Amino acid sequence: MSLKSVSPQAARQLLDAGAVLVDIRGADEYAREHIRGARHLPVDQLNAAGTELAGSKAVIFHCRGGQRTRMNEARLAACVSCDAYMLEGGIQAWKAAGLEVEQDPTQPLELQRQVMIAAGSLVLLGVLLGYALSPWLFLLSGFVGGGLIFAGISGFCGMALLLQRMPWNRRLNQP
Repeated sequence: MSLKSVSPQAARQLLDAGAVLVDIRGADEYAREHIRGARHLPVDQLNAAGTELAGSKAVIFHCRGGQRTRMNEARLAACVSCDAYMLEGGIQAWKAAGLEVEQDPTQPLELQRQVMIAAGSLVLLGVLLGYALSPWLFLLSGFVGGGLIFAGISGFCGMALLLQRMPWNRRLNQP
C-alpha cells in the first residue's frame, strides 16, 4: 500500500470532512511550529501508535517538506487501515498556500538546525583562526568535519547530545 499525494488545499477539504492530520516530525520541530489540530506522532513511534489511528476515515501524514514522509511511505501506510495521504510539500507547502499554522517562537530552534549552525560556525572559526593565528588551528575544522562524517555513518552525534543539554533546550526535554 502507498500514500496518495494531496495538495494543501485538498488536504484542508479532507480535514473538514473528518480526516486526521498526523505530524511525523520530531518533538522539537512540532513544538516550534505545527498545523492546528495535527496529531503529533513521530515517525519512529508510529508502529506503536497505529491503534491510535484506528477508526479514522482518512489519515494525512506530513513532515517539514515531504521528504521524510516519502522515505517512510510504506511504514506510514501500514499503520492505517483507511485511506492514507501524504501532504505534498509538508508544512512548508501548507504555509505557502496561506493556510494557518501555530507557531511558538519561544521554543528553541530544531536540534538539527542547531547542529548545522554550531558545526558551520566551528568550521568557519577554524579556517579564520588557521589563517590569522596558526595553521594548527585548521585542525578544528578537520575535527568538526570528522565528527559530522562519524555522525552520518554511525547515527551518533555528540554535538547534538551536547546541544540537547543546553539551557535553552531544557524546557523541551522536560516531561
